[in-house]
Amino acid sequence: MNAQAIEALIEKLKALPPEQRAEVEDFVDFLSVRTKKRQVDRLFDTMGQLARLGPPLTEAEIDAEVAAARAERARRR
Repeated sequence: MNAQAIEALIEKLKALPPEQRAEVEDFVDFLSVRTKKRQVDRLFDTMGQLARLGPPLTEAEIDAEVAAARAERARRR
């Protein structure tokens, strides 16, 4: 949103009676909470997907995977 649009929105808010400004503020708070909830939901979905993959690799397993990939790449050359 550009500065002009923000200023226009602020002017519209100033023109509202206090009760309606309070309603707008409540709605903005609702949108903020809804956005945060969606982010948390996505995080939990991702965590669930990771959990279904099984336990995380150990450093030794990661090193072995890297070594195998490097060996395969060297073999292809």
